[in-house]
Amino acid sequence: MSRIIDGRTIAEDLKTKLSTLAQDLEQKTGVIPGLAILRVGEDPASQLYVQRKGLSAKDVGYHFEEHVFPAWISPDMLEAKIAELNQAPHIHGIILQLPLPPQLDKFHFLSRIDPSKDVDGLHPLNAGKLFQGLPGGFIACTPLGCLTLLQTLYASLEGLTVGVVGCSLLVGRPMAMLMLQQDCTVWMAHSKTQNLPALCETADILIVAIGNPQFIQGEWIRKGATVLDVGINRLTSGEIVGDVDFLSAQKRAGAITPVPGGVGPMTVVSLLRNTLEAAFRYAGQPFPL
Repeated sequence: MSRIIDGRTIAEDLKTKLSTLAQDLEQKTGVIPGLAILRVGEDPASQLYVQRKGLSAKDVGYHFEEHVFPAWISPDMLEAKIAELNQAPHIHGIILQLPLPPQLDKFHFLSRIDPSKDVDGLHPLNAGKLFQGLPGGFIACTPLGCLTLLQTLYASLEGLTVGVVGCSLLVGRPMAMLMLQQDCTVWMAHSKTQNLPALCETADILIVAIGNPQFIQGEWIRKGATVLDVGINRLTSGEIVGDVDFLSAQKRAGAITPVPGGVGPMTVVSLLRNTLEAAFRYAGQPFPL
C-alpha cells in the first residue's frame, strides 16, 4: 500500500513558520500582513472557501477583510473597489474569488489587481513571469502547494517525468511551467487526449486536476509513482472524492494525497505564504522562505 501524503500536517507546520515570521516582521517594521478577498454573489462553495481562507489568515496573525457584493454589481463598482484596495497600505494581498457571475469578465478584473498584491498569481504579469522563469512574481497557490508537497518527498525533482492531467489556468498550466523550472520532463493531457491510460503509466509523478470524480484508475498509474489529486468533487451520496479512484490507486502508487486532507490545505497555506512575501516586499525586507 502507498504512503498517504498528509497535507494537513505539512500545512500546519508551514503555518507555524509563517506565524513566527509575521510576528518578526511586525516587531521589526510595524507591518502586519493584510489580505483582502472580494466575493461576488452567494455561491455556497465560494462562501466556504473564503471562510476557510479568512480563518487561516487570522490564525497566523494577519489582518483579514472580506468584501461581499451582490451578483448584480456593476463592473464599475467592482473595479473601483479593486482600485481602492490596490492603494490601501494595510492590504498586501488581494484575491478575487472565482467564479464570478457570467456577466463579469474574470480576466478583465484579475488584470486590474496590482501585480504586487496578486497573491493568487493570476495576473497576466505574474503568469508571464512564471512562463519565462523570471523572479519576482507570485505563483498560483495550488501549484505552489503541490510543489511544496513534492519537495517533502524528493531531495531533487530533476529528470523526473511529470504528468499533468488538466490544463486549466488555475492549476494545470502553471503546474506544468513550475515543474519545468524544476528540470522535470513534463507532459500535459486534457479531455481530447488519446490513450490517456498508457500516457499516465509513463509518469513518475502524476498531478490530476480535471474536476471529474474518480476518473483516473489505479491500473493507469505507474507502480511506485507519486500521485497528487487536486480534484474536490461531492458525490450524490454526499461523499467528497478526488479525480483519482483512491482505493485502486493506493495499490499502485508509492505515495498519494487523500481527498480531503491532501492538496487542499496546501493551497490555503500557499496563499498565506504569498501574502506574507508581499508584506515583506512592501516593508523592504528580504523574504526568508
